[in-house]
Amino acid sequence: MKSSRVSDVVCGSSATARCCTCPGLPVDSPSPLAAPGTNWSPAPARRSSCSVSTRCHSPRTPLASTPTWMPLSRPTDCCLGAFSSRRRCRALTSARRAAAAVRTRSRAARARTAPCTAEPTRERNAMHQLIAAPFLDGHLLLRPGARSGARIPATHYEQLRAAAVNAQPLPSWAVELAADAWGLDVAGAPTKHTVLIREPSAYGYCRASWEINLGCNFGCKHCYLGERPFSGLTWENKVELLDIMREAGVIWLQITGGEPTMDPDFQNAYRYAWLSGMMLTISTNGSLLSRPDLLQLFRECPPYRLVVSMYGASEESFDALTQRRGAWKAFRRGMHAARAAGLPLRINVVVTEDNAREADAMAALAREWGVEHHAYTNMTPTIYGGGEPLLAQSADHLRRRKPFAGCNAGHTFFHADPHAKVSICKVGREEQIDLMAEGVEGLRRLGTIADRLMLRTGGCEGCALSGTCRVCRPLAKHYQEAKAPLHSYCQHGDPQKETVPP
Repeated sequence: MKSSRVSDVVCGSSATARCCTCPGLPVDSPSPLAAPGTNWSPAPARRSSCSVSTRCHSPRTPLASTPTWMPLSRPTDCCLGAFSSRRRCRALTSARRAAAAVRTRSRAARARTAPCTAEPTRERNAMHQLIAAPFLDGHLLLRPGARSGARIPATHYEQLRAAAVNAQPLPSWAVELAADAWGLDVAGAPTKHTVLIREPSAYGYCRASWEINLGCNFGCKHCYLGERPFSGLTWENKVELLDIMREAGVIWLQITGGEPTMDPDFQNAYRYAWLSGMMLTISTNGSLLSRPDLLQLFRECPPYRLVVSMYGASEESFDALTQRRGAWKAFRRGMHAARAAGLPLRINVVVTEDNAREADAMAALAREWGVEHHAYTNMTPTIYGGGEPLLAQSADHLRRRKPFAGCNAGHTFFHADPHAKVSICKVGREEQIDLMAEGVEGLRRLGTIADRLMLRTGGCEGCALSGTCRVCRPLAKHYQEAKAPLHSYCQHGDPQKETVPP
């Protein structure tokens, strides 16, 4: 069965916007998971604040009978905004519910393999070249580390599952699709060893972020994390958390920090998540990317993307903002090594009062390196309500946020801190669920928490301008706790009469 190539349904990767509920980390463009010629815009009532793009198209029609190849960016809440209600977003077919109900595996059994080591065997390293996974109301065929994927009919997904169980070779349509989309020759290959089959989930999540550790080797003035203690889960509990994420349905996982590559279990955790069939994004300052062991890890288990923050275009400004001598040299070494290794990179150009004079130079350097980049200018208070990051902002580079029109945080996305305390997102941490105590079933409460946290309270209730408010309620609360000038987050503020408190 021949796949159909899609060239007219493309999201503009250069037109990304920033999620106001995820400070410090811009998000990717949504995934154009649509049948050929299908164009539509998310309903305004539930359009997410994430990754808003005028060229965004998402699926809303029945699947085509053939696999559909498409450029693939990690789905964000904008993509998920296509499903106008929580019930719709988390809806599962009766067959998928039945499949989930019969999975009575214990937590130990959920770990399909023995505990991962830093240097797995060659057989385990070559475990899969493709991933077949349920995704919201459809199914995907993905290639680890690739920026393209295919939406496949449910019948094709079930065919792959059966072929894997019965030790059969890949179906001809999958062979053709792999060759067409990724130039991959898998003719005659056994399905079991070529495709990792992600089982249906009863929980409806597809994306998550995880602060593996808050510890960092930089001391950036603008960091929204505030205090950065170096602490986290034991290795056994990290495995348990990743198993829970997998059972929850997570496909795209962002591992962040702090500086995630500093964590003593980072490489094991990364490899374990990769072998579990997750598409991994690493948010890093890049200072350790020149390490041979990290480069080898990323060659063996390709990431979806490495997002590297840039804090200046010169040694003087870079070291000053990070408050670490030698940070600029470490960053450049890491970038040169990652580029030489052909790793998928994206640069977050962080513009503050300290380095604003080099904003254009930073963008020019990213272009010279041939790396996709995005400027980040609007700082937010710390997660503890501290206003220190606001003092680092460059007033001349602040951007006007777009109106907040809904978010699926807590419904199809969640955030885990270093101790497996789960919240709806990086900002809305007021109510958390301890996954080490409650297990995956704790996630069933997260949607209700999300709906409650998004209510306009604390002075925002009854506001006549709520329809055009530019921040969500959890972020507005952080601004209030930081005693930030009203105009920095609220339309009622007057910038002519307000100043940032010292």
